[in-house]
Amino acid sequence: MELSAIALQGLQQAQGQLEKTATRIAQAGLPPADQPSDPVSLSDEMVSLLQAKTDFEANLRVAHTADELQKQTLDLLA
Repeated sequence: MELSAIALQGLQQAQGQLEKTATRIAQAGLPPADQPSDPVSLSDEMVSLLQAKTDFEANLRVAHTADELQKQTLDLLA
């Protein structure tokens, strides 16, 4: 698998984690009337948000490095 594809997959996973966590936080104060709600630990959700941010930044750096490597390779071949 190509390095940039791995980074893109990681970015998408971090975005998915962020969206899930944001949804859980948003629904924390609005329990459904017909279903019992599970308590939401805001500290756990904050850790999840920070992990998603860290994952996103790391994968963004990988994508940037892959781009730089590709540019240098093309410069060597030219």
